[in-house]
Amino acid sequence: MFDPRIQGHQAIRAKLLERLQAGKLPGTLLFTGPEGIGKRRVALEMAQRELCFRRTACGDCEGCQLFHSDPLPIELPNLLRIAPEGKAGLIKVGMIREDDLVEGGVINWASLSPALGCHRWILIEDAHRLNGASANILLKTLEEPPPGTRFLLVTHRPEAVLQTIRSRAQRIAFAPLAPKEAWAVASSKGWHEGSKQRWMALSEGTLRYLEEDAFQRAQAQLEAWMLLMEGGSFPSASEPLLPEKDAEKAQNEQLREALEVLLRLVTDVARVRSGKEPALTPWADRLRKLAVRPLDLRAPQDLIHDALRNLARNPSGEPLLREVALSLV
Repeated sequence: MFDPRIQGHQAIRAKLLERLQAGKLPGTLLFTGPEGIGKRRVALEMAQRELCFRRTACGDCEGCQLFHSDPLPIELPNLLRIAPEGKAGLIKVGMIREDDLVEGGVINWASLSPALGCHRWILIEDAHRLNGASANILLKTLEEPPPGTRFLLVTHRPEAVLQTIRSRAQRIAFAPLAPKEAWAVASSKGWHEGSKQRWMALSEGTLRYLEEDAFQRAQAQLEAWMLLMEGGSFPSASEPLLPEKDAEKAQNEQLREALEVLLRLVTDVARVRSGKEPALTPWADRLRKLAVRPLDLRAPQDLIHDALRNLARNPSGEPLLREVALSLV
């Protein structure tokens, strides 16, 4: 009853299936946990099982293949996907109330009768990217979805989801994948043993760096932050940290990624100072040298946390990164 292509989260998947079959699944679920651990894929599996020719999410039949296509369609017979769009990376009101996604809008789609033997699943990806207007329009429907309709909200930043939405959803917390599970996916995507140590250390139980470009950028950002902590100049080190203006990903999301790499680095330096082994083991020698430098780690940690909370209101990347870099020396 489970897609064999999906690694991990077996206990959560089994519980969701049990509650669905017993008719006890809430109308709105909020899937939370680190980015890139398969929350979205588990959400899709619930809809996939209903279109599977064997009704098991076998992963091989034509029904299952609909859920493995790239790109995944916005609409399937029993599924509607809502995801951020544009440079701002927001889910705007037009996608909810108007015809931007489907005729009549999302709320109208939710009220239609589901196909025989199916539910109507509405998957909201990166739910923290709902802007205020679109979130407020959804509130009543999330509180009392039409019969047969289920909302699945997925986010790695639950604190940024509107409180009134969080209160209407039952939260399902996902943990990072076990190292064996994460590497099984990576190796199936072409990663080789020679890259395993660095890939595993940077990925930290997630699949966020399956693409070579994403991995190389994260590695370059880690090296850049270390250079700044070693006393390097911002102009010489900052290129991997600055948002790429022509990238599909929103600039504030790119800033968030760079800041999260630094937060991991600062945390690891503190770990070494306390006598523990660093999590970023391939860079252990440089981390030990940084640990003995007279660096105040609390100031950059506080600044990073504050910046992460306010990224939506701080689109100017270079001044923010300069301020953070100054706190490292």
